[in-house]
Amino acid sequence: MKKYINKIAGILAPAAILGTVSCMDLDETIYSELSKDNFYNNKVEIMQGVLRPFTHMQAWLAPTGQSGYYYHGEMAADQVAWPQKGRHGYDGGDHIRLHYHTWTSQEPRLRSAWSLMWAGLGYVNSALSDLESVDFAAAGVSEEEKQSLLAEVRVMRAYHYLKIMDMWGNVPIVTTVGEPINPPSATRQEVFAFVEQELLDNVELLQPLSQELVGRVSKAAGYSMLSELYLNAEKWTGTAMYDKCIEYSDKVIDGEGGSLTGTMELDPDILGPFNNTNHMSPENIFQFAFSRKGGFEFNWGGFYVGYSNMSEVWDVTFSGWNAFVVIPSAFDAYAENDLRKQEWFLFGTQYKYGTNEPVLGTEEYDGQPLTYVNTIRRNSEGATGEGSMTEGEENSGARFNKYRSGTKEDENYWENDYIIYRLTELYFNKAEAIMRQNGGTATQEAVDLINASKQRAFTAADWVNEQYTTATLTLDELLAERGREFIFEGKRRTDLIRFGEFTQGSWWDHEATNDPNRELFPIPHVQTALNPNLEQNPGYNQ
Repeated sequence: MKKYINKIAGILAPAAILGTVSCMDLDETIYSELSKDNFYNNKVEIMQGVLRPFTHMQAWLAPTGQSGYYYHGEMAADQVAWPQKGRHGYDGGDHIRLHYHTWTSQEPRLRSAWSLMWAGLGYVNSALSDLESVDFAAAGVSEEEKQSLLAEVRVMRAYHYLKIMDMWGNVPIVTTVGEPINPPSATRQEVFAFVEQELLDNVELLQPLSQELVGRVSKAAGYSMLSELYLNAEKWTGTAMYDKCIEYSDKVIDGEGGSLTGTMELDPDILGPFNNTNHMSPENIFQFAFSRKGGFEFNWGGFYVGYSNMSEVWDVTFSGWNAFVVIPSAFDAYAENDLRKQEWFLFGTQYKYGTNEPVLGTEEYDGQPLTYVNTIRRNSEGATGEGSMTEGEENSGARFNKYRSGTKEDENYWENDYIIYRLTELYFNKAEAIMRQNGGTATQEAVDLINASKQRAFTAADWVNEQYTTATLTLDELLAERGREFIFEGKRRTDLIRFGEFTQGSWWDHEATNDPNRELFPIPHVQTALNPNLEQNPGYNQ
């Protein structure tokens, strides 16, 4: 049975996240008698404190409608876009500037991302401050479990900083809410060292991955964070750490961090890690335990699902904004016989569930069969060329179909968890680290790791011609295959930066900027105005 981690109200929410407001009214208005001094009385209440940061992290990490890490990581990269479609989706040009890499320090969505992520860090620091003064023994919690729970929160803090560092580079290191009031920026190398030490100090105190740990930080999750950290170390610090990436990837692959099903292994089904029982997928490591039954379903509909007519295609109760589409070149990157192309996307004419009756358009194709095409261009059915960010229509581009909710009559309808780490990523991390240590050339071990994942996407008859060899698995091909495997999973911007393709690469309606400063986002203007100790990233105005 799936365990539900209920959303916890903002218990003991921090009064300030970074304390960047220079003046404020310090008179208190008491709205509740609840405080840390009269709350943590038993294990349930302690667990509520531990889990509070998880409920907020969903707002900026998962594609659930906020303008957070996910939005910026995908919209700035080469696989999905949010083009204007007729009268919809211009939104002040936000998505267009992000796609063209012409953003500024005054972007409203970047401001939201900063606020969401630092507020999340504030929840972590607040929880740690509370928990470190709690009498765990009096609440019936053993010393060993106490250390594990505290480690869980500290590893969460490290993960927040890992993602904040990925987006902004040089940022403050703050471990206490509101202290100091105006924290200074630390170098990216200092932030990296902080994240590394937090993980190393705490990862072995974590519990091994199991069904009991679904939706929480396990030892396998901590190892995966270290694998990601070390894979990007050369880009983030200037010092390569591929041997350490291999070491921690191996710990996950070998099952040292535990597993959901007793054995850490790849899911044989390419839909298994994403379906509505994906809490049982043998390859999933770290996830948000969303649940419709628990009252907080993973609503990917906003970004990825079309208007209300699309609910008829799946026989579901949700619809979306008709927002994200697949960039034509990203869709073309899959071979026609690639099962991922057939299963993970919607393409062609859409039909009402279980029938041959077409779903009808409601905008440019009002009353006509809705047929998704691999162009983003007005009058796309008969047009040539792939279009642009301002020429889209309601049928433009292949669409997302990686997560499947099941129909509304399904016993597990919309029970999908959102996956942060899965074993496939550790295979790819290790293979890349091996190749980079080998001058960019694949070894047989690297080939075997990537083939183990790719083989699931082809029939036995096709696999003979599709498998990699040490000659065909180049670094460029590894990046391409990584894109095909992890599309929609919020990882593409970081991968492109590591491979030197984020500012140097061109794709669809995007020309290379050749500006290395664009590998970091600007610190929002309002933040540098509030905190004079923040240093703006190079290439941007304060």
